[in-house]
Amino acid sequence: MALPPPDPQFVLRGTSAAVHTLHFSCGATEPDIPLLFSGSENGLIHVWNLKTHRVDTALDGHGRKSVCCVETMGGKDRLLSQGRDQRICLWDLAEGRTSVTDSVFTEHVGFCRCSLLKVAQGRWLMAMAASSLEEVQILELPSKTSVCTLKPEVGAKLGMPMCLKLWQLSCGSQPVLLAGYEDGSVVLWNVSTGKALSRLICHQEPVMSLDFDSEKAKGISGSSEKVLSIWRLNEQQNLQVYKTHELVNAGISDITIRPDKKILATAGWDHRIRIFGWKKLKPLAVLDYHTATVHCVSFSDHSNPRERLLAAGSRDQRISVWSIYAQT
Repeated sequence: MALPPPDPQFVLRGTSAAVHTLHFSCGATEPDIPLLFSGSENGLIHVWNLKTHRVDTALDGHGRKSVCCVETMGGKDRLLSQGRDQRICLWDLAEGRTSVTDSVFTEHVGFCRCSLLKVAQGRWLMAMAASSLEEVQILELPSKTSVCTLKPEVGAKLGMPMCLKLWQLSCGSQPVLLAGYEDGSVVLWNVSTGKALSRLICHQEPVMSLDFDSEKAKGISGSSEKVLSIWRLNEQQNLQVYKTHELVNAGISDITIRPDKKILATAGWDHRIRIFGWKKLKPLAVLDYHTATVHCVSFSDHSNPRERLLAAGSRDQRISVWSIYAQT
């Protein structure tokens, strides 16, 4: 008989609002305290101490508008956050500071989270949905220099970008962007030339979330439908559907592949977190704790595999933290 799914290792309460984004910072050596950053619908970012399971700091920089993305930039003292106030903020948290040091006005009203890629020491690329409906803008940080604007061909009718993933095969190679659009397609863009390399229709509905494994050149996406789409990038840089997986219930808010590329997690509109093996998309577990839509899932970046955690944030204002398949 299969073992019943575990209970959460612990639950974090106190955001007083739906949780829309999560990001761990646990990879550093001792005596650094492992942290979890959460962004909520009330515009607050909470910094959770994973030793005490309490909030260390609450950051307020988005005028009480929902926070949809939080990322650290090379250590836990530099933070980037994105809110529905159309601002992306850069934070300095060193020595107990809680100050916004810079911000970018996005002019985009949708839910599309920005994507960050470190390209050199202290230099980052950031992709974000632009003010013009179908466009994606690439900026260099911290200079905020515009690198390019990615515009679909005339008549392509992709709709708004819904999710973005910047990546590169190796440090120094050309950065590329995967973008999921409102029409259900995923497009691969060359950031250096600003040209689309390949387009694949993966879903009948808008692409809500995607993740990509650059080592296996294989990605996965979810939408409001009952289907996960797995696709590959061939050597000619063309996207091809590899397989699809039928879900029990419709609606995926978020998908993330664990950094070791062994398993992935999905956040479901049906209140559940589903765990799959990444190699064959074998269903491994259904984690049933939340009482409302799960908006986001995130794996920790602990250097010791045994300490790895999975966190899920929900509309029920709680963050569940799980220890699953940590030893593999």
